[in-house]
Amino acid sequence: MTTVQKKAVLGQANPIAHLTDADIEQLGHELDAIRQDVLDSRGASDAAYIRKVIDTQRKLELGSRAVLLFSAFPPAWVLGTLGLSVSKILDNMEIGHNILHGQWDWMRDPKIHSSTWEWDMASPAEQWKHSHNELHHTYTNVIGKDNDLGYGIMRVDEDQPWTPSSLAQPVFCFINAVFFEYGIAAYDLELGSVIAKKQTKDPDFRRRAKQVLNKIRKQATKDYVVHPALSIPTGSFLPTLAANFTANVVRNLWSNSVILCGHFPEGVETFEKRSIDGETKGEWYVRQMLGSANISGSKALHLMTGNLSHQIEHHLFPDLPSNRYAEIAPKVQALFEKYDLTYCARPMPQQVASAWHKVIRLSLPNGWMATTNKKNAPQQLAILYKMATGDRRTRRLLGRKLESESRALGKAA
Repeated sequence: MTTVQKKAVLGQANPIAHLTDADIEQLGHELDAIRQDVLDSRGASDAAYIRKVIDTQRKLELGSRAVLLFSAFPPAWVLGTLGLSVSKILDNMEIGHNILHGQWDWMRDPKIHSSTWEWDMASPAEQWKHSHNELHHTYTNVIGKDNDLGYGIMRVDEDQPWTPSSLAQPVFCFINAVFFEYGIAAYDLELGSVIAKKQTKDPDFRRRAKQVLNKIRKQATKDYVVHPALSIPTGSFLPTLAANFTANVVRNLWSNSVILCGHFPEGVETFEKRSIDGETKGEWYVRQMLGSANISGSKALHLMTGNLSHQIEHHLFPDLPSNRYAEIAPKVQALFEKYDLTYCARPMPQQVASAWHKVIRLSLPNGWMATTNKKNAPQQLAILYKMATGDRRTRRLLGRKLESESRALGKAA
Protein backbone atom coordinates (compact mmCIF):
# COMPACT_ATOMS: atom_id res chain seq x y z
CA MET A 1 0.00 0.00 0.00
CA THR A 2 1.29 3.43 -0.90
CA THR A 3 2.41 5.72 1.89
CA VAL A 4 0.18 8.45 0.48
CA GLN A 5 -2.99 7.95 2.47
CA LYS A 6 -6.06 10.12 2.78
CA LYS A 7 -7.30 10.32 6.31
CA ALA A 8 -10.52 8.52 7.09
CA VAL A 9 -12.97 11.40 7.34
CA LEU A 10 -16.43 10.45 8.53
CA GLY A 11 -16.10 7.08 6.82
CA GLN A 12 -14.94 8.36 3.43
CA ALA A 13 -12.93 5.92 1.33
CA ASN A 14 -9.28 6.24 0.42
CA PRO A 15 -9.35 7.67 -3.15
CA ILE A 16 -6.26 5.71 -4.21
CA ALA A 17 -6.99 2.37 -2.56
CA HIS A 18 -7.49 0.85 -6.02
CA LEU A 19 -3.94 1.74 -7.14
CA THR A 20 -1.00 -0.60 -6.64
CA ASP A 21 2.55 0.58 -6.02
CA ALA A 22 3.31 -0.37 -9.63
CA ASP A 23 0.37 1.73 -10.86
CA ILE A 24 1.64 4.77 -9.00
CA GLU A 25 5.18 4.41 -10.24
CA GLN A 26 3.95 3.96 -13.83
CA LEU A 27 1.82 7.09 -13.42
CA GLY A 28 4.95 8.91 -12.29
CA HIS A 29 6.84 7.79 -15.40
CA GLU A 30 4.03 9.00 -17.65
CA LEU A 31 3.99 12.40 -15.94
CA ASP A 32 7.79 12.60 -16.25
CA ALA A 33 7.38 12.05 -19.99
CA ILE A 34 4.88 14.93 -20.27
CA ARG A 35 7.28 17.21 -18.40
CA GLN A 36 10.25 16.19 -20.57
CA ASP A 37 8.30 16.88 -23.77
CA VAL A 38 7.79 20.49 -22.65
CA LEU A 39 11.41 20.89 -21.54
CA ASP A 40 12.61 19.64 -24.92
CA SER A 41 10.33 22.00 -26.87
CA ARG A 42 10.89 25.28 -24.99
CA GLY A 43 12.05 27.97 -27.34
CA ALA A 44 11.67 31.36 -28.97
CA SER A 45 7.86 31.44 -28.87
CA ASP A 46 7.87 30.89 -25.10
CA ALA A 47 10.48 33.59 -24.56
CA ALA A 48 8.50 35.97 -26.76
CA TYR A 49 5.39 35.26 -24.71
CA ILE A 50 6.81 36.25 -21.33
CA ARG A 51 8.58 39.30 -22.76
CA LYS A 52 5.31 40.45 -24.35
CA VAL A 53 3.42 40.00 -21.06
CA ILE A 54 6.06 41.98 -19.14
CA ASP A 55 6.06 44.75 -21.75
CA THR A 56 2.26 44.93 -21.71
CA GLN A 57 2.14 45.05 -17.92
CA ARG A 58 4.71 47.84 -17.70
CA LYS A 59 2.95 49.95 -20.32
CA LEU A 60 -0.40 49.36 -18.64
CA GLU A 61 0.98 50.40 -15.24
CA LEU A 62 2.68 53.51 -16.63
CA GLY A 63 -0.40 54.53 -18.61
CA SER A 64 -2.71 53.94 -15.66
CA ARG A 65 -0.52 55.97 -13.32
CA ALA A 66 -0.46 58.78 -15.89
CA VAL A 67 -4.25 58.77 -16.10
CA LEU A 68 -4.49 58.85 -12.31
CA LEU A 69 -2.58 62.14 -12.25
CA PHE A 70 -5.97 63.56 -13.25
CA SER A 71 -8.02 61.29 -10.99
CA ALA A 72 -9.97 64.21 -9.51
CA PHE A 73 -12.15 63.61 -12.58
CA PRO A 74 -14.26 60.48 -11.87
CA PRO A 75 -13.87 58.87 -15.33
CA ALA A 76 -10.07 59.16 -15.04
CA TRP A 77 -10.22 57.65 -11.53
CA VAL A 78 -12.25 54.66 -12.71
CA LEU A 79 -10.12 54.05 -15.81
CA GLY A 80 -6.82 54.52 -13.99
CA THR A 81 -7.80 52.38 -11.01
CA LEU A 82 -9.02 49.56 -13.25
CA GLY A 83 -5.82 49.63 -15.31
CA LEU A 84 -3.58 49.78 -12.24
CA SER A 85 -5.48 46.87 -10.65
CA VAL A 86 -5.01 44.73 -13.76
CA SER A 87 -1.31 45.65 -14.01
CA LYS A 88 -0.73 44.72 -10.36
CA ILE A 89 -2.52 41.39 -10.86
CA LEU A 90 -0.39 40.62 -13.93
CA ASP A 91 2.78 41.58 -12.08
CA ASN A 92 1.85 39.36 -9.15
CA MET A 93 0.34 36.34 -10.89
CA GLU A 94 1.56 35.67 -14.42
CA ILE A 95 4.88 37.48 -14.10
CA GLY A 96 6.29 37.56 -10.57
CA HIS A 97 4.96 34.26 -9.24
CA ASN A 98 6.11 32.32 -12.28
CA ILE A 99 9.49 34.01 -12.72
CA LEU A 100 10.27 33.36 -9.05
CA HIS A 101 9.46 29.69 -9.65
CA GLY A 102 12.37 29.63 -12.10
CA GLN A 103 10.04 28.97 -15.05
CA TRP A 104 12.03 31.30 -17.30
CA ASP A 105 15.57 30.74 -15.96
CA TRP A 106 16.35 28.60 -19.03
CA MET A 107 16.33 31.81 -21.12
CA ARG A 108 19.49 32.94 -19.27
CA ASP A 109 18.17 36.49 -19.34
CA PRO A 110 19.38 38.24 -16.16
CA LYS A 111 16.39 40.58 -16.32
CA ILE A 112 13.89 37.69 -16.24
CA HIS A 113 15.56 35.36 -13.77
CA SER A 114 14.43 34.00 -10.41
CA SER A 115 17.69 35.13 -8.79
CA THR A 116 17.24 38.81 -9.71
CA TRP A 117 13.50 39.46 -10.01
CA GLU A 118 11.68 41.57 -7.42
CA TRP A 119 7.94 42.06 -7.48
CA ASP A 120 5.21 44.47 -6.44
CA MET A 121 4.46 42.70 -3.14
CA ALA A 122 5.21 43.32 0.54
CA SER A 123 7.11 40.03 0.81
CA PRO A 124 10.74 40.11 -0.43
CA ALA A 125 11.24 37.66 -3.29
CA GLU A 126 13.94 35.63 -1.51
CA GLN A 127 11.79 35.00 1.55
CA TRP A 128 8.77 34.08 -0.57
CA LYS A 129 10.79 31.61 -2.63
CA HIS A 130 11.83 29.77 0.54
CA SER A 131 8.35 29.51 2.07
CA HIS A 132 6.55 28.87 -1.22
CA ASN A 133 8.90 27.01 -3.54
CA GLU A 134 10.87 25.02 -0.99
CA LEU A 135 8.21 24.34 1.65
CA HIS A 136 4.73 24.61 0.13
CA HIS A 137 5.51 22.81 -3.12
CA THR A 138 7.43 20.09 -1.31
CA TYR A 139 4.79 19.45 1.36
CA THR A 140 1.61 20.33 -0.55
CA ASN A 141 -1.44 19.98 1.73
CA VAL A 142 0.41 18.04 4.43
CA ILE A 143 -1.07 19.30 7.69
CA GLY A 144 1.68 20.53 9.99
CA LYS A 145 4.23 20.76 7.16
CA ASP A 146 2.57 22.97 4.53
CA ASN A 147 2.09 26.35 6.17
CA ASP A 148 0.27 27.65 3.07
CA LEU A 149 -2.61 25.40 4.09
CA GLY A 150 -4.78 27.81 6.05
CA TYR A 151 -1.84 30.18 6.65
CA GLY A 152 -1.90 29.29 10.33
CA ILE A 153 -5.21 31.08 10.94
CA MET A 154 -7.73 28.53 9.69
CA ARG A 155 -8.88 25.02 10.51
CA VAL A 156 -8.49 23.20 7.22
CA ASP A 157 -9.38 19.60 7.99
CA GLU A 158 -11.95 17.66 10.02
CA ASP A 159 -9.21 15.85 11.93
CA GLN A 160 -7.93 19.13 13.36
CA PRO A 161 -9.48 19.83 16.79
CA TRP A 162 -12.36 22.30 16.77
CA THR A 163 -12.10 25.13 19.30
CA PRO A 164 -14.39 28.11 19.97
CA SER A 165 -11.88 30.37 18.19
CA SER A 166 -12.58 28.42 14.99
CA LEU A 167 -15.91 30.23 14.77
CA ALA A 168 -14.05 33.40 13.79
CA GLN A 169 -12.15 31.88 10.87
CA PRO A 170 -14.46 33.26 8.15
CA VAL A 171 -13.68 36.74 9.51
CA PHE A 172 -9.95 35.95 9.68
CA CYS A 173 -10.09 34.60 6.13
CA PHE A 174 -11.76 37.75 4.80
CA ILE A 175 -9.34 40.10 6.58
CA ASN A 176 -6.43 38.03 5.26
CA ALA A 177 -7.88 38.33 1.75
CA VAL A 178 -8.15 42.13 1.92
CA PHE A 179 -4.58 42.54 3.20
CA PHE A 180 -3.22 39.41 1.53
CA GLU A 181 0.23 40.75 0.62
CA TYR A 182 0.92 41.64 4.26
CA GLY A 183 -0.44 38.32 5.45
CA ILE A 184 1.96 36.56 3.07
CA ALA A 185 4.87 38.67 4.35
CA ALA A 186 4.02 37.75 7.96
CA TYR A 187 3.63 34.13 6.93
CA ASP A 188 7.02 34.13 5.17
CA LEU A 189 8.53 35.48 8.39
CA GLU A 190 6.76 32.72 10.39
CA LEU A 191 5.73 35.63 12.60
CA GLY A 192 3.13 33.73 14.61
CA SER A 193 5.53 30.94 15.49
CA VAL A 194 8.33 33.36 16.33
CA ILE A 195 6.11 35.33 18.71
CA ALA A 196 4.74 32.16 20.30
CA LYS A 197 8.26 30.87 20.92
CA LYS A 198 9.46 34.31 22.09
CA GLN A 199 12.20 34.39 19.46
CA THR A 200 11.70 37.98 18.33
CA LYS A 201 15.24 38.87 19.41
CA ASP A 202 16.79 36.16 17.27
CA PRO A 203 19.36 37.85 14.93
CA ASP A 204 18.22 35.95 11.86
CA PHE A 205 14.57 36.86 12.47
CA ARG A 206 15.47 40.51 12.99
CA ARG A 207 17.44 40.51 9.74
CA ARG A 208 14.53 39.05 7.81
CA ALA A 209 12.03 41.35 9.53
CA LYS A 210 14.15 44.34 8.55
CA GLN A 211 14.06 43.17 4.93
CA VAL A 212 10.26 42.96 5.05
CA LEU A 213 9.89 46.39 6.64
CA ASN A 214 12.22 47.91 4.04
CA LYS A 215 10.19 46.31 1.25
CA ILE A 216 6.91 47.57 2.74
CA ARG A 217 8.40 51.05 3.09
CA LYS A 218 9.41 51.08 -0.58
CA GLN A 219 6.00 49.87 -1.71
CA ALA A 220 4.16 52.35 0.51
CA THR A 221 6.39 55.24 -0.62
CA LYS A 222 5.68 54.48 -4.27
CA ASP A 223 1.91 54.01 -3.93
CA TYR A 224 1.01 56.33 -1.08
CA VAL A 225 3.56 59.15 -1.24
CA VAL A 226 5.31 59.66 -4.60
CA HIS A 227 2.46 58.88 -6.99
CA PRO A 228 -0.17 60.90 -5.04
CA ALA A 229 2.31 63.77 -4.63
CA LEU A 230 2.74 63.94 -8.41
CA SER A 231 -1.03 64.45 -8.62
CA ILE A 232 -1.06 67.55 -6.40
CA PRO A 233 -0.93 70.05 -9.31
CA THR A 234 -4.25 68.70 -10.64
CA GLY A 235 -5.86 68.52 -7.20
CA SER A 236 -5.81 64.72 -7.39
CA PHE A 237 -3.71 63.83 -4.35
CA LEU A 238 -6.47 62.11 -2.37
CA PRO A 239 -8.13 60.43 -5.38
CA THR A 240 -4.76 59.02 -6.48
CA LEU A 241 -4.08 57.83 -2.95
CA ALA A 242 -7.47 56.11 -2.88
CA ALA A 243 -6.88 54.62 -6.34
CA ASN A 244 -3.59 53.01 -5.28
CA PHE A 245 -5.19 51.60 -2.15
CA THR A 246 -8.11 50.25 -4.16
CA ALA A 247 -5.83 48.65 -6.75
CA ASN A 248 -3.83 46.93 -4.01
CA VAL A 249 -7.00 45.61 -2.36
CA VAL A 250 -8.37 44.38 -5.70
CA ARG A 251 -5.07 42.60 -6.39
CA ASN A 252 -5.10 41.08 -2.88
CA LEU A 253 -8.69 39.85 -3.13
CA TRP A 254 -8.09 38.37 -6.58
CA SER A 255 -4.86 36.63 -5.59
CA ASN A 256 -6.43 35.23 -2.44
CA SER A 257 -9.44 33.94 -4.38
CA VAL A 258 -7.22 32.19 -6.93
CA ILE A 259 -5.19 30.56 -4.15
CA LEU A 260 -8.33 29.42 -2.31
CA CYS A 261 -9.73 27.96 -5.55
CA GLY A 262 -6.55 25.98 -6.17
CA HIS A 263 -6.03 24.59 -2.68
CA PHE A 264 -9.14 24.69 -0.59
CA PRO A 265 -12.44 23.82 -2.36
CA GLU A 266 -14.46 20.73 -1.51
CA GLY A 267 -12.93 17.67 -3.15
CA VAL A 268 -9.30 18.67 -2.56
CA GLU A 269 -7.50 16.28 -0.24
CA THR A 270 -5.28 16.99 2.76
CA PHE A 271 -2.69 14.60 4.16
CA GLU A 272 -1.18 13.55 7.47
CA LYS A 273 2.54 13.96 8.20
CA ARG A 274 3.00 10.21 8.39
CA SER A 275 1.51 9.81 4.91
CA ILE A 276 4.72 11.12 3.31
CA ASP A 277 7.19 8.90 5.18
CA GLY A 278 9.25 7.17 2.52
CA GLU A 279 7.31 8.92 -0.24
CA THR A 280 8.44 8.06 -3.79
CA LYS A 281 8.40 10.41 -6.79
CA GLY A 282 5.25 8.72 -8.06
CA GLU A 283 3.54 9.16 -4.69
CA TRP A 284 4.58 12.82 -4.60
CA TYR A 285 2.93 13.24 -7.99
CA VAL A 286 -0.28 11.62 -6.74
CA ARG A 287 -0.35 13.97 -3.74
CA GLN A 288 -0.09 16.98 -6.05
CA MET A 289 -2.91 15.59 -8.19
CA LEU A 290 -5.26 15.05 -5.27
CA GLY A 291 -4.23 18.17 -3.35
CA SER A 292 -5.00 20.71 -6.09
CA ALA A 293 -7.97 22.00 -8.07
CA ASN A 294 -8.36 23.82 -11.38
CA ILE A 295 -10.48 26.74 -12.54
CA SER A 296 -12.09 26.33 -15.94
CA GLY A 297 -12.52 29.41 -18.09
CA SER A 298 -11.27 31.59 -20.94
CA LYS A 299 -7.73 32.42 -22.03
CA ALA A 300 -8.14 35.83 -20.39
CA LEU A 301 -9.02 34.16 -17.08
CA HIS A 302 -5.99 31.88 -17.33
CA LEU A 303 -3.74 34.89 -17.97
CA MET A 304 -5.15 36.85 -15.03
CA THR A 305 -4.69 33.91 -12.69
CA GLY A 306 -1.08 33.51 -13.74
CA ASN A 307 -2.25 30.20 -15.24
CA LEU A 308 -2.83 29.02 -11.68
CA SER A 309 -6.25 28.19 -13.04
CA HIS A 310 -4.23 25.12 -14.05
CA GLN A 311 -3.24 24.58 -10.43
CA ILE A 312 -3.04 20.80 -10.82
CA GLU A 313 -0.57 21.10 -13.70
CA HIS A 314 1.35 23.80 -11.83
CA HIS A 315 1.70 21.64 -8.74
CA LEU A 316 2.88 18.72 -10.84
CA PHE A 317 5.35 20.84 -12.83
CA PRO A 318 6.01 24.14 -10.97
CA ASP A 319 9.08 24.99 -13.07
CA LEU A 320 7.48 24.63 -16.52
CA PRO A 321 6.58 27.85 -18.41
CA SER A 322 3.08 28.87 -17.38
CA ASN A 323 1.92 29.40 -20.98
CA ARG A 324 2.32 25.64 -21.58
CA TYR A 325 -0.07 24.47 -18.84
CA ALA A 326 -3.14 24.74 -21.09
CA GLU A 327 -1.35 22.57 -23.65
CA ILE A 328 -0.59 19.74 -21.22
CA ALA A 329 -3.82 19.93 -19.20
CA PRO A 330 -5.74 17.49 -21.50
CA LYS A 331 -2.86 15.01 -21.22
CA VAL A 332 -2.87 15.26 -17.43
CA GLN A 333 -6.64 14.92 -17.30
CA ALA A 334 -6.41 11.81 -19.46
CA LEU A 335 -4.10 10.27 -16.86
CA PHE A 336 -6.61 11.08 -14.13
CA GLU A 337 -9.22 9.18 -16.11
CA LYS A 338 -6.87 6.31 -16.89
CA TYR A 339 -6.06 5.78 -13.21
CA ASP A 340 -9.61 6.51 -12.00
CA LEU A 341 -8.76 9.66 -10.05
CA THR A 342 -10.94 12.76 -9.67
CA TYR A 343 -9.82 15.79 -11.70
CA CYS A 344 -11.26 18.67 -9.67
CA ALA A 345 -12.08 21.51 -12.08
CA ARG A 346 -14.97 23.98 -11.96
CA PRO A 347 -15.70 27.56 -13.13
CA MET A 348 -14.33 30.22 -10.80
CA PRO A 349 -17.64 31.23 -9.17
CA GLN A 350 -18.26 27.59 -8.21
CA GLN A 351 -14.72 27.10 -6.89
CA VAL A 352 -14.86 30.31 -4.84
CA ALA A 353 -18.24 29.32 -3.41
CA SER A 354 -16.96 25.81 -2.66
CA ALA A 355 -13.83 27.13 -0.92
CA TRP A 356 -15.82 29.57 1.23
CA HIS A 357 -18.35 26.86 2.03
CA LYS A 358 -15.44 24.80 3.35
CA VAL A 359 -14.08 27.76 5.32
CA ILE A 360 -17.47 28.19 6.99
CA ARG A 361 -18.11 24.45 7.41
CA LEU A 362 -14.80 23.88 9.17
CA SER A 363 -15.34 26.91 11.39
CA LEU A 364 -18.11 24.81 12.93
CA PRO A 365 -17.84 21.49 14.78
CA ASN A 366 -17.70 18.35 12.61
CA GLY A 367 -21.17 17.32 11.55
CA TRP A 368 -22.92 20.49 12.72
CA MET A 369 -23.87 21.75 9.26
CA ALA A 370 -24.82 18.28 8.05
CA THR A 371 -27.24 17.75 10.93
CA THR A 372 -28.76 21.23 10.93
CA ASN A 373 -31.97 22.17 9.13
CA LYS A 374 -34.70 24.78 9.49
CA LYS A 375 -36.73 22.71 11.94
CA ASN A 376 -33.93 21.93 14.40
CA ALA A 377 -31.94 25.16 14.01
CA PRO A 378 -32.76 26.45 17.53
CA GLN A 379 -31.62 23.20 19.15
CA GLN A 380 -28.49 23.09 16.99
CA LEU A 381 -27.62 26.67 17.91
CA ALA A 382 -28.03 25.73 21.57
CA ILE A 383 -25.58 22.84 21.06
CA LEU A 384 -23.13 25.18 19.34
CA TYR A 385 -23.42 27.65 22.23
CA LYS A 386 -22.72 24.88 24.75
CA MET A 387 -19.68 23.76 22.78
CA ALA A 388 -18.38 27.33 22.44
CA THR A 389 -18.78 28.14 26.14
CA GLY A 390 -18.18 24.70 27.67
CA ASP A 391 -15.00 22.92 28.69
CA ARG A 392 -13.06 20.39 26.61
CA ARG A 393 -15.10 17.46 27.94
CA THR A 394 -18.33 19.14 26.89
CA ARG A 395 -16.96 19.87 23.42
CA ARG A 396 -15.73 16.30 23.07
CA LEU A 397 -19.03 14.70 24.10
CA LEU A 398 -21.24 16.96 22.02
CA GLY A 399 -18.83 16.69 19.09
CA ARG A 400 -19.03 12.90 19.14
CA LYS A 401 -22.82 13.12 19.16
CA LEU A 402 -22.83 15.40 16.13
CA GLU A 403 -20.43 13.18 14.20
CA SER A 404 -22.48 10.08 15.03
CA GLU A 405 -25.68 11.74 13.82
CA SER A 406 -23.91 12.96 10.68
CA ARG A 407 -22.68 9.46 9.84
CA ALA A 408 -26.17 8.06 10.36
CA LEU A 409 -27.62 10.64 7.97
CA GLY A 410 -24.93 9.81 5.41
CA LYS A 411 -25.77 6.09 5.52
CA ALA A 412 -29.49 6.81 5.26
CA ALA A 413 -28.90 8.93 2.17
